[in-house]
Amino acid sequence: MNKDSWGMILLVAIVAVCLYFWYVTSDFALALVLITGSFGVIWALDRLLFEHRRRERAAAEGKKPHEPMLVDYARSFFPVILAVLLFRTFLIEPFRIPSGSMMPTLLVGDFVLVNKFAYGLRLPVSDTKILNVGEPKRGDIAVFKYPLNPKEDYIKRIVGLPGDTISVHNEQLYVNGKPVPQKLIGPYSAPDQTSLKMAQAGAMEYVEDLAGVKHQILEFPPYERDPRTDGTWTVPKDCYFAMGDNRDDSADSRFWGCVPEKNLRGKAFVIWFSLADWHRIGTVLH
Repeated sequence: MNKDSWGMILLVAIVAVCLYFWYVTSDFALALVLITGSFGVIWALDRLLFEHRRRERAAAEGKKPHEPMLVDYARSFFPVILAVLLFRTFLIEPFRIPSGSMMPTLLVGDFVLVNKFAYGLRLPVSDTKILNVGEPKRGDIAVFKYPLNPKEDYIKRIVGLPGDTISVHNEQLYVNGKPVPQKLIGPYSAPDQTSLKMAQAGAMEYVEDLAGVKHQILEFPPYERDPRTDGTWTVPKDCYFAMGDNRDDSADSRFWGCVPEKNLRGKAFVIWFSLADWHRIGTVLH
């Protein structure tokens, strides 16, 4: 086999190894960093060690220099993949909604864009914060690493800030002893999806005003509620209390505790695509 064939085999091997790391770790950022670094190293080594010799040899033979296929691909793809990595790490990242815990605000099959800049710039893979540009506000819809399994991403609404006392009693949310205003809309009509209609049968829809952020929530009749959803919690330093808008069908901070600041991924701000209802595309989130 010639050098281009070996180069193609090496290129496929590099991509395969990166995809394997993604499969094993469920960390797409790690795979992206590995493939970006690999292409960058190949391109840099060629520029530093081999390109000049290749040009000199071609000139001596009176031929046009031939760039190896591996180097050609690395040079072509490196800037593109690097741009994707930087954009995804520091600006905007897409997420898919996997459950109904944020209904009616978000439905299963919604795809949202998350502002990675909102809660500070973090390095990929290590998630080390390098620039603090903002903090979560009450009412934000935040994406974060699930505290009990950081490989999973969760999306919930921030209801409690560090130092707050959060209470829930008979479906009424209290923040620092003050009830959060709620206004009844009526019985909830789920989208035309059989599974959703069955799961949300009997739910009542309310408008909740959380520090000026008005949003819809769902509540079920008392006989369908988990008694563990009632209680009082104090939010520790550098932690946030998160709850789903589907209040009686959400595994959230009432069950597994607060969200550490280091677990925050960003703030969801728009639905960019939806398998549940295409009319939802472009919906700005509140």
